Amino acid sequence: MKAIETKDLTKIYSGHLKAVDALNIDVEEGEIYGLLGPNGAGKTTTIKMLTTSTPPTSGTAKVAGYDIIRESIKVRREIGVVPQDLTADEDLKGYENLMMVSQFYDIPTAKAKETIERLLGLVDLKEAADRYVRGYSGGMRKRLELIIGLVHDPKILFLDEPTLGLDVTTRSQMWDYVRQIQEKLNVTIILTSHYLEEVDALADRISIIDHGKVLVTGTSNELKAELKGDIIQMTFRTQGDEDIIKKYPNFIEIKDNGPNSVRMKVQNSDEELPDIIRYISENKLAVTKMTVQKPSLDEVFLEYTGKDIRVEESPGDFKKTMFNMRRVRK
Repeated sequence: MKAIETKDLTKIYSGHLKAVDALNIDVEEGEIYGLLGPNGAGKTTTIKMLTTSTPPTSGTAKVAGYDIIRESIKVRREIGVVPQDLTADEDLKGYENLMMVSQFYDIPTAKAKETIERLLGLVDLKEAADRYVRGYSGGMRKRLELIIGLVHDPKILFLDEPTLGLDVTTRSQMWDYVRQIQEKLNVTIILTSHYLEEVDALADRISIIDHGKVLVTGTSNELKAELKGDIIQMTFRTQGDEDIIKKYPNFIEIKDNGPNSVRMKVQNSDEELPDIIRYISENKLAVTKMTVQKPSLDEVFLEYTGKDIRVEESPGDFKKTMFNMRRVRK
């Protein structure tokens, strides 16, 4: 049985705005599945439908074997959701927060205590369990949020931007905790993140979506291999120089990449770069910047969406990030 399976899942708002368009995805039990897309691609709406927060306009989906419309209550019992916003009560202790959530799910006290002890151990929070959450560091807060979504022992965990607002070192530590949880609890994880390196490091498979449709699905290595080449980005002093470089004979493709700039794909940059430099020298072209990129998830994202995910955060997203960080520091 698939952990998640959708068929032509569609959501239309206000009668005409198609946020999700005949989406077809399947997620295997026990895998970490990355969902990537630009802002407005349909990620959030997809997650809302799969977690039964909003109904689809048409199409079907099964989560943990249950229909999201006809069996929504059963779906909710089998899923955990960890939103990017901080939800733990700062005026309660870590342990008290976890016990409070267990009461929401009517978990017997003895079982709840046993589960909470195990979860605290998984994320190294046992010593901090009896401290007030307002005194937690940012990383500790995120770890607590992570296990709050696991108190009722769900089969599927939805993680939305699990390391938002954390520094690079703490983010890497969080990745280790996510891996441990997946391995030791055998929980299926749906991961959305703006950090491509995070998805690259954690996800077994990745789907890139845009305009409500799946553009491509595969492992990270499979998606990178699809690019079939390295990228050389060059910026020149004049438009004339840019026009001349486009006449270079040995490239897979070349595209404009901003003022006086090109993005050239070649089969192997190590072999091709000396010839390109020779061509630039012979034609007396004035290069102001040149970068070489081997296939990466960033390049895959750019290739399929035409956008750079690193500049995709809107001002509203930035404000939300800052708000979260202020809450973390309190």
